[in-house]
Amino acid sequence: MASLITRSIELVKRAIKADIVKVFSLTSISTLVKMCTGLISVKVVASIIGPAGVALVGQLNNFATIVMSFASGGINSGITKYVAEYKDDDGKITQYLSTALRITGICTLLCSILLIGFHRYISELIMLSPDYGYVFVIFGLTVFMYALNNLLISVVNGYKEFKRYVRINIANSIFGVAFTATLVLLWHLKGALIAAVSYQSIMLVITILMIRKLHWFRWEFFKDKLSRFISGRYFRYTLMTLTSALTVPVVQMILRGYVMSEISPTEAGWWEGMNRISHMYLMVITSSFGVYYLPRLSELKDPIAIRQEIFKAYKVIIPMLLFGFSVVYLLRFFIIRILFTPQFVPMQQLFAWQMAGDLFKIVSWLLAYLMLAKAMTKWYVGTEIVFSFLYLGLGFLFVHYNGIVGLTQAYLINYIFYSIAMILIFRKFILVVK
Repeated sequence: MASLITRSIELVKRAIKADIVKVFSLTSISTLVKMCTGLISVKVVASIIGPAGVALVGQLNNFATIVMSFASGGINSGITKYVAEYKDDDGKITQYLSTALRITGICTLLCSILLIGFHRYISELIMLSPDYGYVFVIFGLTVFMYALNNLLISVVNGYKEFKRYVRINIANSIFGVAFTATLVLLWHLKGALIAAVSYQSIMLVITILMIRKLHWFRWEFFKDKLSRFISGRYFRYTLMTLTSALTVPVVQMILRGYVMSEISPTEAGWWEGMNRISHMYLMVITSSFGVYYLPRLSELKDPIAIRQEIFKAYKVIIPMLLFGFSVVYLLRFFIIRILFTPQFVPMQQLFAWQMAGDLFKIVSWLLAYLMLAKAMTKWYVGTEIVFSFLYLGLGFLFVHYNGIVGLTQAYLINYIFYSIAMILIFRKFILVVK
């Protein structure tokens, strides 16, 4: 017994010294602020516009995710990877940043033209009414600022400026919730919709103020011509990012629209509320994925070192998830009453299935990030398409038999199969021995 306790203490000591834990500690404050601001935003929006309005905002958020991925050219993960690889070579960094800026400019121009030119048609297609066309005009006018903000933050991440990255996220969270709450209080549903497509663009000013003194934030690092070779390297990330952008949000939009038309907008709002809660508690984990995990996996070349990094992440993250999910489930009624309104109480039936699915989601993502880190384009694109279609099919099937609970059941089953697929794809890293 004494030896078991001693080994446990040593394990805890080693875990505390691990880089990933240090990053978690750095991002914990940022995550806490983001969660608090997210709670405030959800409460304000839900109280004023109700479940049906929440479902409508969810539709717009999914569409915005697609557009924003296209506007950035889908290269942000690539920027982080290549900046992390060549951070000591300013010449290469200049080539990669210059090409990234030009790709972003071209993509945002195309998105702006389409959003503004077809705003009424897009409104009718996405929002089921042409009355929201003004939202897409505003989106078209501000989308470049969003894309540029993401480019700059990706560079900060690639340089492993963890503390600065955290400060930027904290500032963005605070100003973002203030902006959203103000618009919702002033214009209700209209304000919520405008905030959904413009608040992140406002954050560009905050980001620039916080990085203006960094050595790479000069025109000299962005003035080179577009490189075809580097564009080709970024294109692999474009394929991966846009595949995600055209699968996950589209599937959610289709399933939400199906629930809205076949069951009720209110129940679609319950599911959207569950997704928002899920997003908030998963931020504790995923906030460190992009900050630490992707750059770290990009650096590592040795399979044994990669395996050690993966298992180190599992040892830290899985216990956190299990503890956090237990607390959330026990407090689910309290959480619903704090975050939402009495109209959302029936969503408590979604918690167990959703959190079980989230557990398998994170388990699979810890392996799936290798596809981004190693630019495994074919595997990434293939698995995203296959499992998105599987989720869509399972969603229709389970909703037909079990109602709104069926969506969370389909989510769980889909991620169980996705986890199995990741284990099979990366078995050489999992099974490699010293």
